[in-house]
Amino acid sequence: MVNETHDHSAVYLLATLDTKGPEAALIRDRLLELGLDVVVLDTGCVGKPTYTGDISRDAVFVAAGTTLAAMVAKKDRGVAVTKAAAGATAIVLDAFKRGKVDGVIALGGSAGTTIGTAAMRALPIGVPKVMVSTLASGDVRQWVGDKDIVMFNSVVDIAGINRISRQILSNAASAMAGMVQHRAAASKDDKPLVAATMFGVTTPCVEQAREVLEAAGFEVLVFHATGNGGQAMESLIREGLIAGVLDITTTELADDLVGGVLSAGPNRLTAAAKMNVPQVVSVGATDMVNFWAPETIPVEFKGRKFHKHNATVTLMRTTVEECKLLGQEIGHKVSLTHGPAAILLPLKGVSAIDCEGGPFDDPTARKALFDAIRSSHGHVELVKVDAHINDREFAEAAATKLIQLMKVK
Repeated sequence: MVNETHDHSAVYLLATLDTKGPEAALIRDRLLELGLDVVVLDTGCVGKPTYTGDISRDAVFVAAGTTLAAMVAKKDRGVAVTKAAAGATAIVLDAFKRGKVDGVIALGGSAGTTIGTAAMRALPIGVPKVMVSTLASGDVRQWVGDKDIVMFNSVVDIAGINRISRQILSNAASAMAGMVQHRAAASKDDKPLVAATMFGVTTPCVEQAREVLEAAGFEVLVFHATGNGGQAMESLIREGLIAGVLDITTTELADDLVGGVLSAGPNRLTAAAKMNVPQVVSVGATDMVNFWAPETIPVEFKGRKFHKHNATVTLMRTTVEECKLLGQEIGHKVSLTHGPAAILLPLKGVSAIDCEGGPFDDPTARKALFDAIRSSHGHVELVKVDAHINDREFAEAAATKLIQLMKVK
């Protein structure tokens, strides 16, 4: 892929050496002092680098399918950053597949953070990842995504070595060294992993189901269905780490469909089917779309039914038509699997507030949801449970069904 390959295992240090050369050198030297090998990857484009990295910017852009000369001639910083991110990701991922990456550390502002975290997100959970960023004290979801990236707040701009930046950069290097040199060993007692999705309004169901699964010898990872949680679960499934999925709470699909704040994106509920991982899917909290405080709700939803969950979260009841669309999406996505799967329908309500007399009780909307699933689930087993989603009867039925499907697998 590139001419500049490095056959020793090392920490990969990503930086634009035209603007962050001295700072990158400080991190490099500190890592070397701590006994780690380092490969410096130059992700710069326009200015002259202060020193030559182990992997040049020329190689980075070649790995992205272009050349440094083409990027310089284009004079478009946004395009250059995008290509540098793609090239750095390709190089780091190739090195990782060859067993040569101990960890990845990067530094920068918006450009450096975009480039560095792109490479980090391509790596599995567990590989040490440290991003020293001027943006680390704000909303970092777009950079962290669903991976275990440590965001180090630079406090001051990364523009020269001073008493503050020296301490921050040294600490970041030490954190990386600590993660590499003191990585926890895999336990011989590790049990098969089950992924489960939970929301506050489906907590009783998942906690009861977890008891059943743990008693059967499984370790349960619970993901809070807040967008990032669903993405993290899908990522672990794609990495082959999950033996079974108890997808009780598919509420993120509602946010993605309607425009709520907790969407996990269009790929939610696709990984288990793609990997043929046994899955039990239900409709937890599909009665709601999530927004922040009332004043943040888009004007187009004026007149809808709302419920104040707490001071900062407002829930909006999904309509009959929205429930129909959600049912079609759930049925279709699960039907794409060639692995063991079942969809369980709690006939008496899908959340703590969708119950008889509850704020979101709507039998017509529930019927539209269930009917749409019935018409789109294909070959997948459909189980109707005459209980509320938080009743023990439903939780035990879901957990027991998943155990059966995993035995089949």
